[in-house]
Amino acid sequence: MKIYFLLPSILVAGALMTGFARAVNEHNHPRCECGYTINATSSSSPFALFTDLLETDFLHLYNLPDSIDVPASEAVGWAVQAYNISPLVARGPFGKAAEIDNVVLNPLSRRKDWTGNGTLGGAPGLQVWVRNQQDLLGPVGDQMVRTGEINSLRRDMRYGSFRVAMKMSDVPGTCAAFFWYRNDSQEIDMEYLSRQANYESANGLSPINLVIQSPASASANYNAINTSTYRLETLPFQPSEGYHEYRFDWTPERIVFFADGKPLSEFENAFDGDAPDAPGTMMLNHWSTGNTGWSGGPPAQDAVLTVSYVKAYFNSSNATRESQWNAACGGEVWRNRTCQIPDYPTQGIDPQRMGMKDPGKSYFFMYDEYCTVNQTLYPAATGGPSKSSGASPLPSTPETWTILGWMAIFGLFLLAS
Repeated sequence: MKIYFLLPSILVAGALMTGFARAVNEHNHPRCECGYTINATSSSSPFALFTDLLETDFLHLYNLPDSIDVPASEAVGWAVQAYNISPLVARGPFGKAAEIDNVVLNPLSRRKDWTGNGTLGGAPGLQVWVRNQQDLLGPVGDQMVRTGEINSLRRDMRYGSFRVAMKMSDVPGTCAAFFWYRNDSQEIDMEYLSRQANYESANGLSPINLVIQSPASASANYNAINTSTYRLETLPFQPSEGYHEYRFDWTPERIVFFADGKPLSEFENAFDGDAPDAPGTMMLNHWSTGNTGWSGGPPAQDAVLTVSYVKAYFNSSNATRESQWNAACGGEVWRNRTCQIPDYPTQGIDPQRMGMKDPGKSYFFMYDEYCTVNQTLYPAATGGPSKSSGASPLPSTPETWTILGWMAIFGLFLLAS
């Protein structure tokens, strides 16, 4: 009798479990398939959809190739740069020598951690160094400051929302720059000059330089200061005292700059027809040329810029990629297959902040396989905390749900009989 009365319940439960598995699949498979969106944060930052992503969690990155000529399994989406620029070309008393040894990984020791010091001690993340004025490279009269730089492997970025979390140096005489770059007349740049700490600020805060290089700035010897696409904006925090997010959203209509998720400045009608509109790459560098009108320096001691993450959500200029997106997401299909990019967290993103759980934690789509359908990922850069801590609560396939469900039901059957 127990079996007779239990069978209908088993069949109903099994059907529900199979249906739930299908629902999970229907919900998860297309999630983010058509891209990532930003909703209006103000009148100056409207809704936008971007099809591609490049996310890098430097708190949990344990290998950084020093060349682009590595197997695909070892690529992390970035290439460390090595080059020399003479003082004449660098437009300063000193040139720049970008060196591989000046880009150093200092991750947290355990993948599951979001707080603490790096494996080398001190602030965790990617370290980008400028070496001191006693450690110059080259002969007197043609000396170069030793600096660091990384560039993204993706060079097809055309419009997007670009974000970096950094802790700036407190040593005067360097420039920390996060920027999109096509050429010297098409560039979108956020630059922090450490010599400007507390500069022209009654409340002891520091400014950041917002620079859009254009044909107008190129004709002015690549100096945008006297053009309509340069602004100096005061930050609502001291950049060297902790990690903060710097961001710019670039669409055909405008470029909006942010700090910790709050709009700083908007460029809309300042381009005179010269707005950037070509594909390019992301760059991050830390440098000095001794130019008293810009970087100052060289620094009296080694200076470090520490990077927690870079997140880029963008449209690809690649024709094949565009064709694939149109086939899968054209018409109105995309509306139910996109994900909103999370807002900057109210608690901040500083892994050295005391008194709270996981203070450096930030959301990454790349740690959820359902959120990166059809994306170009770099396996060596996606083995972060979510992969090792089992953070995803759902089984990865509907078949797994079905098997688990029927196993549970069979267990109930045995107990009932």
